[in-house]
Amino acid sequence: MLIYLLPLAAYLFGSISTAVLIARAMGLQDPREVGSRNPGATNILRYGGKTAAVLTLIGDILKGVIPVLIARALTADAVIITLCGFAAFLGHLFPVFFSFRGGKGVATALGVWFALNPWVGLALLATWILMALLFRYSSLAALAASALAPLYVAWLSPGTPYLATMIVMSAILIFRHRSNIRNLIAGTETKIGR
Repeated sequence: MLIYLLPLAAYLFGSISTAVLIARAMGLQDPREVGSRNPGATNILRYGGKTAAVLTLIGDILKGVIPVLIARALTADAVIITLCGFAAFLGHLFPVFFSFRGGKGVATALGVWFALNPWVGLALLATWILMALLFRYSSLAALAASALAPLYVAWLSPGTPYLATMIVMSAILIFRHRSNIRNLIAGTETKIGR
């Protein structure tokens, strides 16, 4: 029965807001109150510097990796394992410990997929890096990776639980970037490094 509580534990683990904790520890402003108001590595980078951004990125990725690895160690049930990944992702988006004001979920989703299938994780990371290098927009890189993610999963990690999870996660990621989409269309989106 404890196995069925794993998704709840994963959600609670995902609810730990790395960006907010790093900002507090380093004496920075709350990322939910400055810049894009998104508690994620990109926003932290813009006003807090590279060290804070890297620590935030690592923490957000681990929030996706650790719950999935624990679930995989305790069960072979693909539904439970993917639910744990999805729950950690939801925890990042809607953290119960931080008034449900979370990030957009890109790094945590990447961590989930590195733990579920490293090849999918590498494909997503390669897509993000390529798009970021070509166009210098973090949001566009995330949108491209999100759009291609279900194709990567269908190719590299076949199975209904995996594909269904990725389709839902991709849809949420794209929806969470709707303001970035408007800014990209208007030509007002901030480039990486600015």
